[in-house]
Amino acid sequence: MNVIPTGLADCVIVEPKVHGDARGFFMELYNRERALNGRRVEVAQINASSSVKGVLRGLHFQAPLPQGKLVWAAVGEVFDVAVDLRKDSPTFGKWEGVILSEHNKRQLWIPEGFAHGFQVTSVNAVFCYACTEVFKADFDRGVHHGDPALNIEWPDLAGAIVSDKDRKAPTLANYLGPLFNEDTHSRR
Repeated sequence: MNVIPTGLADCVIVEPKVHGDARGFFMELYNRERALNGRRVEVAQINASSSVKGVLRGLHFQAPLPQGKLVWAAVGEVFDVAVDLRKDSPTFGKWEGVILSEHNKRQLWIPEGFAHGFQVTSVNAVFCYACTEVFKADFDRGVHHGDPALNIEWPDLAGAIVSDKDRKAPTLANYLGPLFNEDTHSRR
């Protein structure tokens, strides 16, 4: 496994070791025995979504019970985005975007205290999430994907297919209060 730093503190790209031959390939997606970016990650829930080209999901996060996420595209390709929402972080309010695809087999580790979203750039995509906490609907939050303070360079914002929930999400400025105190984004 190769771990590549991003421009965000604690957020890394993971390149699994792929073993392939004429039959296909095998790769280890996750191993609880192996530390990820210097820490043990315990998976509490695994999710998958299927989306068509142009779908933009996010920017989602959970507070006050944050989720760390190890994400990858099992089918297709996405432009994946992490936004650091940890107020004490040197990269607070900054974003990183990476291409995750069935071809490059890369994963992105998004620590607790980050918002996450992606836009599908292939005909369709199956996107997978291994989360450190279970989903709690009462703690589900979002930041608007077009927040001018973030200025994320989405592949096709004009043609994005967005849910009503994500379209109505507030900007980051709305979250500079009690949601992100020391207790809500502490690292384990």
